[in-house]
Amino acid sequence: MLSEQSAPVVRATLPAVGGALDEITERFYAGMFAAHPELLRDLFNRGNQATGDQRKALAGSIAAFAGALLEHPDTRPDVMLSRIAHKHASLGVTSEQYKIVHEHLFAAIVAVLGDAVTPEVAQAWDEVYWLMANALIALEARLYEGRGVAEGEVWHPMEIAGRDEETADTVSFTLRRPDGRPTADFRPGQYVSVQVTLPDGARQIRQYSLSTAPGRPDWRITVKRVDGDPAGEVSSWLHAHGTVGDRVAVSEPFGDLVLPEGDGPLLLASAGIGSTPMLAMLDHLVATGSTRPVTVVHADRSPAGHAHREELRRLVDALPQGSLHLWYEEPGAADARLGRADVTALDLPEGVTAYLCGPLPFMRAVRGDLLGRGVAAADVHYEVFGPDLWLGAAA
Repeated sequence: MLSEQSAPVVRATLPAVGGALDEITERFYAGMFAAHPELLRDLFNRGNQATGDQRKALAGSIAAFAGALLEHPDTRPDVMLSRIAHKHASLGVTSEQYKIVHEHLFAAIVAVLGDAVTPEVAQAWDEVYWLMANALIALEARLYEGRGVAEGEVWHPMEIAGRDEETADTVSFTLRRPDGRPTADFRPGQYVSVQVTLPDGARQIRQYSLSTAPGRPDWRITVKRVDGDPAGEVSSWLHAHGTVGDRVAVSEPFGDLVLPEGDGPLLLASAGIGSTPMLAMLDHLVATGSTRPVTVVHADRSPAGHAHREELRRLVDALPQGSLHLWYEEPGAADARLGRADVTALDLPEGVTAYLCGPLPFMRAVRGDLLGRGVAAADVHYEVFGPDLWLGAAA
């Protein structure tokens, strides 16, 4: 909760700060990486820095958090904070790094806003920052404790035990511990970070969902090669160099888009590679003999480009109350509709809980359609691959 003296200052200055956040975050990252180049080399996603997506995500999270403090002073935006904390934990972020961020963020605020940053304004926004930072530090500490690791110590070597070409641009990797011990437990829907050393010496990190159920001796991740400018550094490296017998650094599992307990009806809606956390959920439901109603929606460009297509159908067919609905943008599948996914055409049970994963336009459209059908916003959950550019809209 903001103090009585800071709340009116933040309210009065939020439009000015919010309007300048893009420039502030650009200066912030430039200053921080100049002082700490190792953070860009070994922690931050260089591709997202190049596109500006990380800058937009940071600006959105600051504005969303400040707005939430003003609009709901007695509560915290825990959904937003949880999503960020899980991502930070999967990267091994430490509490000391929040001090580095604070130093360079406030230097950027002063550089951009100049004389408008009076001592009173600086104190108020300092309070906003540390309310958010300390909440994240506490959440991340609990996540580390829950995994039984020290702060930031999330990494361990894993061996590539299998490689399967799923589509022309998608490969799945089976991972196992080199010492032969069982892999760590996780909740269906969670992801791990994978760190690889690139030719220039950078150790870049990306997150990949675990795409089979927990309780097995191996993990599986499915990696879609990211083309374009900039191309995906880690996905391209894994496609080109990830072979059976190689070792990669992998984090403990994290992520808050997880299969809920109980027997209530579910909607699992995905597009493209967003199907991977849904596969883990479905695999777990089948393995545990679940009889809950499960409606599965998947959209893709074409049947040939749909990774794990037959596996998805097999899993849904194994559920007594499972139903599968496919959409492809290109023709070629008699069992699918042509075009983009449309959940308004489906018969959804009362009290359904929805889980969404895929490109932002897909999730925004599905979420909007579900809200229009009367599904409560609290019952629609989502996972974003990469920087969360949806914080202000759906947190």
